[in-house]
Amino acid sequence: MKGTLYGIGVGPGDPELMTLKAVRLMNACEVLAWPAPESGPGLAFQIAQPHLEAAQQEHLPLRLPISTDPFPAQEAYDQAASILAERLSSGKSIAVLCEGDPMFYGSFSYLFGRLSQTFPTEVLPAVSSPMACAAASGWVLAAKNEPFTVLPGPMEISSLRRKLESAGSFALMKIGRHFQKICSLLEELNLAEEACLVEHATLPNQRILKLHQVDPERVPYFSMILVRRHA
Repeated sequence: MKGTLYGIGVGPGDPELMTLKAVRLMNACEVLAWPAPESGPGLAFQIAQPHLEAAQQEHLPLRLPISTDPFPAQEAYDQAASILAERLSSGKSIAVLCEGDPMFYGSFSYLFGRLSQTFPTEVLPAVSSPMACAAASGWVLAAKNEPFTVLPGPMEISSLRRKLESAGSFALMKIGRHFQKICSLLEELNLAEEACLVEHATLPNQRILKLHQVDPERVPYFSMILVRRHA
């Protein structure tokens, strides 16, 4: 019989935000896998580590290089899917950890697309970064009939401008080296004063800053800007 593939969201960083079901299934699987950088354990594993109990479990970091070129990334996901498929075919169930929620900009979604048609698959939702940043900063993401839009920082500036010209609440993700571009656009649109930036939400090094307090050279990838345009 084929093993089951579980995509397990571990949340934004605080291990106590993992769900009870995520902890139970993570420890019940024969194999624990997670997308990891080219060196080091990776954040997803660090979040889950305090809850690990299965002594005989195989740990399988999937080394997935971060690149702007889609071809090496696709090749890396193909290889990772092949490694997982081998174990699933032998009847082993696998828990794949994913930072945040697996289906919200989650790395697991690429493995899901490659494996879910062949093997039984279950996805466990988790606290996602916009919810974590909103809770940390006391920011109401949306109320009444207000639209809420998530925008990735690497988007072209013209596309970002068109989106931000509409009324509503916005979460701009994946800030990092795109901070100066985004900050300049928010100033141009008279939105910068109300905006706030949240770094490393729910982690010990969490910071919440107004945009004028931010050092553009030190903005981490795991940061988010929350902003609102009133109707």
